[in-house]
Amino acid sequence: MTSAATQASSFKSIASILMCVGFLVAGNGLFQTVFPLRADAEGFSVVLIGTLGTAYFAGFAMGCFWCPRIIRSSGHIQAFAGVAAITTALSLAFPILPDPYVWAILRFLHGIAFAALFVVIESWLNDRSDNDNRGRVLSAYIIVSNMLTIAGQLMINLYAVEDDRPFILVAMLICLAIVPLTLVRVATPTPITTAKIDIRSLYHLSPVGLIGCFLVGAAEGAFWSLGPVFAQQRDFDVSDVAFLMAAFVLGGTLSQWPLGWLSDRVDRRYIIAAIAFGGVGTGIVIGYIDLAEDWAIFAIAVAHGAMMVPLYAMCLSHANDYAPNSKMVEVSSGLLLAYSTGAALGPLAASLFMGPERSGGLFAFIALVLLVLAVFTSIRIAKRNRDYTERAEFVPVPKTTAVVFSLEEDDELPADIGTAEPSPNLR
Repeated sequence: MTSAATQASSFKSIASILMCVGFLVAGNGLFQTVFPLRADAEGFSVVLIGTLGTAYFAGFAMGCFWCPRIIRSSGHIQAFAGVAAITTALSLAFPILPDPYVWAILRFLHGIAFAALFVVIESWLNDRSDNDNRGRVLSAYIIVSNMLTIAGQLMINLYAVEDDRPFILVAMLICLAIVPLTLVRVATPTPITTAKIDIRSLYHLSPVGLIGCFLVGAAEGAFWSLGPVFAQQRDFDVSDVAFLMAAFVLGGTLSQWPLGWLSDRVDRRYIIAAIAFGGVGTGIVIGYIDLAEDWAIFAIAVAHGAMMVPLYAMCLSHANDYAPNSKMVEVSSGLLLAYSTGAALGPLAASLFMGPERSGGLFAFIALVLLVLAVFTSIRIAKRNRDYTERAEFVPVPKTTAVVFSLEEDDELPADIGTAEPSPNLR
């Protein structure tokens, strides 16, 4: 096959995968917004809604370990189609069975299913990328994910929260995600391999990276699970809830590249500490200061998203600065596990800060978590500065599964690059 034909085939495959991503994240974005609102309408307590958020992220963490076996045994296309069908059925089951115990089980299974779907997508992207286009492919993946997540969140304005049609629309979008990967002829990727996760070695490699991912997971897990409930308790109508959630994503999208550019030129820990402190400030403002104008509320939401959303990528990049090239996927898998664990615990912990008269407790919890991150990072900086002359370039990453992180590897680098690990006291 000629070079031009190969490039055309690769472009077609990547375009098909990104189309699949668009449908999938739009459906998930809609579900993440409508689910807590519907749970609140069903009379579920804030603590119970937080527990349901914990169930999802716990399932997602488990799915990252379990689903590669399914893919290896049945193949990528069959695995994706089968799991997407299961996810569709699960999405439709929520309005049929509005019981908190049933919803907890369904939400846990939802987490496993979405992890499997993203494993397939990201391993496919990894297989169809090379050293010349990995950065562009990953950037396109992030842009599509963020923009379609916002679009999905805004779809909540189409129907009332008490209506079952939002769940039907979620199911339709997930079904449509099957089409690009099953009806378009694309080369299937090679089987994915699992990596051994060693948390102790990962902390030895990068304390800020590991602890940072766990804390960011707790903050973002709480936000995604309880953010719509916060807005509803502040008497936002459904459309304003959707716009508020979208504003956070927009802020993170706008700040990702400028902060990444800056972090390539200074110690990344300074950026992590600075934006974590910034997140504390914006969190307190949005949680406890009465902003009369709607534009001011959405502006501070954009600012808060700009501080909080890039933190995971910063922590990941900091850890990968000192990871040997051969350990990149292993390190990223461990960091994702730390993030998922934090995200599983965050919603339940944050729900204890909230109540009918304490809606701002959500952002008090987020501010507290980010303050711990900022202080811990500052302590690590004060303990020992380190030489940042040789580092990997910052790459913004989505928080879906560990598979995508192999996109960051550069198999053209000499084998001895990155094999020496500096003293752990320097991290």
